[in-house]
Amino acid sequence: MRRFMITMVTVLGLTFAFSAQAIPISFTKLSDFTGGSPAATAVYRADLSGVGFDNLASITITDNSSGLGGATGQFSGFDLDAIILSYDDCATAGCVAALGGLPVFDYSPAGTLFTPGTQRAPTDAKLFGTDVSGLNIDNLVATLGSFDANSTTSVPPAFGFVSMGDNGVVSFNLSSIAATAGLNLYIGEVGDNGEVAAGSIEVFDSPVQVPVPEPGMFALFGLGLVVLGLRRRHVRL
Repeated sequence: MRRFMITMVTVLGLTFAFSAQAIPISFTKLSDFTGGSPAATAVYRADLSGVGFDNLASITITDNSSGLGGATGQFSGFDLDAIILSYDDCATAGCVAALGGLPVFDYSPAGTLFTPGTQRAPTDAKLFGTDVSGLNIDNLVATLGSFDANSTTSVPPAFGFVSMGDNGVVSFNLSSIAATAGLNLYIGEVGDNGEVAAGSIEVFDSPVQVPVPEPGMFALFGLGLVVLGLRRRHVRL
């Protein structure tokens, strides 16, 4: 199934629309497990050769497991150990863990757009693997370029992954375009509890845009400026 996403961008009062081809993809679970200690990361592979476009620009993962996988509190939702792209074809999790992957990911907030999902009670201050604000992924903890997660909900030694929360969303804008011919996407799921199968993972032929306000929001913003101007004028009189 293919669908097109429309991004609206307003510049100097003019609105421009950009279409981005979004393709939902399916994964094959590889044999074995990998990770740190305990090593219980399941690895899934998607062949991107047949996605229907030549160049990959971004990837979006959405947790929609409806609370079926994962744990509670800071460990709610899809627990992502790692995400890499490679032209190597692996059949086992151990093989993937040994791959370097293409150097096209920017796991910092500049290249990784994260919308945290909700936590299941009892809740914590923030999701595991996020920064102090809870709004960005802390890659010093998540280490999303390495299949190294300690599969545990004890802190410490939990390390090497990020918990997305129920209905959390993370988008990766690649630092350079990757040709899809022969390209494989590998995802590591901590704990092997079915969250990849329940999640929604899409690939795009253009970068994912930062959300912009709806037209109504622009109107309200403009009205606010008008009111502010009138109030200032009244003071001067």
